[in-house]
Amino acid sequence: MTLEPRIPNPAALLPDAVKAINLLYKAAHSAGVPGTTLELAHLRASQINGCSACVDSGARGARKAGETEERLFAVAAWRETPYFTEAERAALALAEAATRLADRSDPVPDAVWDEAARHFGEKELAALVLWIATTNFFNRINATTRQPAPQNWG
Repeated sequence: MTLEPRIPNPAALLPDAVKAINLLYKAAHSAGVPGTTLELAHLRASQINGCSACVDSGARGARKAGETEERLFAVAAWRETPYFTEAERAALALAEAATRLADRSDPVPDAVWDEAARHFGEKELAALVLWIATTNFFNRINATTRQPAPQNWG
């Protein structure tokens, strides 16, 4: 089955949006959070949101950042695997909570935030929050306009 987008990616249609997105990307990736941790958070939020384009790009980006296939395959079940550090687990929990805002009355419980704060300083937390929000932004654009994952695997 070939999936066709409803329109080209909106960011491509509005060049000023690309500039803003690139600035968010740069800010989030310059605060000292390991690139692999940001990629894992991106991948997990994208899995939750069912964004095929971002799951694909997230997995590819993580591989380029040095992630192993074993860890990538386990991201959806990170709580039940031994592959992730405590800091990565805290980032994944934060990504899940910040993505599933409507699932509970306290969207990001203190326990989730406090665990993330135990592993990351304020600038790093700011970067994680911005990156998770940016990922959700990408996911919503791609899901709404049905942007497919690239079909040029190999």
